Amino acid sequence: MTTGRTVPTYRMNAEGMINSWSDYRRALPQEDKVAFDSICNRVRMHASAATYAAFTDPFESAVLSMLLEQEKEILALRKSDVR
Repeated sequence: MTTGRTVPTYRMNAEGMINSWSDYRRALPQEDKVAFDSICNRVRMHASAATYAAFTDPFESAVLSMLLEQEKEILALRKSDVR
């Protein structure tokens, strides 16, 4: 009998996804690698919400995390532009 997790956590799935994108990252120019790493960090930022949502496909949570952080940046830029 083995003990331990039988279902990978969102964090484990997210890291697996990010690792699977390593060839893509390697092919990017340096300035794009910085932006790409930022996107990957956004996937990690909302791991708790992604775990709670329990989507069948962890990619859904990853994309929502990326979009949420981009929307927050857009709103902040708009707010600073109004002043």
